[in-house]
Amino acid sequence: MIYIDFFYITQSIKAWIDDEEGVAMVEAVMLFPPMITLLLGVYDLGNGIMLSQKTITASQVAADLISRNKTMNDANLSDIIEGSKLAFEPYGTTDYGVDIVSVQFDSNKNPVVLWRRTENMLPNIEAVNSVKGLSPSGEGMIIVTVVYKYVPQFAHFFTGEMDFSEVAFSRGRRSATVTWN
Repeated sequence: MIYIDFFYITQSIKAWIDDEEGVAMVEAVMLFPPMITLLLGVYDLGNGIMLSQKTITASQVAADLISRNKTMNDANLSDIIEGSKLAFEPYGTTDYGVDIVSVQFDSNKNPVVLWRRTENMLPNIEAVNSVKGLSPSGEGMIIVTVVYKYVPQFAHFFTGEMDFSEVAFSRGRRSATVTWN
């Protein structure tokens, strides 16, 4: 005759239900994808914030260095552009663009372009038009636009590239205008 020990079976089922050895693994498997996604997203977000700040710094550095001169030439301007690129260290500058323009205001307070240098971007016409009427006739202004295209390493599938742009305005320190020599 077969003897069934119900007490043993109920104890076995209860032990199997109370067994928590696999619960931690199941929880880890369920939480790992969202946690790694958040971690990589925070990494990309941090780089984006850093590059946004570096774009602001690069435009202000270039505007400040140019405004310290009475005249500008090709060699000096190239050095200033390289100096503004240094603000992006340790990030690369292949996606860096700059538009530097020196304007002088005519008798109607309209900006007249004295010289301009644009690299790796289109000229920022809106920035020049935005200073109309800001200064008396004969005065001048330096306008520096810096753009940077950031492609996140992990989130680019969702966000695509991020375009950072900053415009810095500066007045000549040693003369009313910075002319081309």
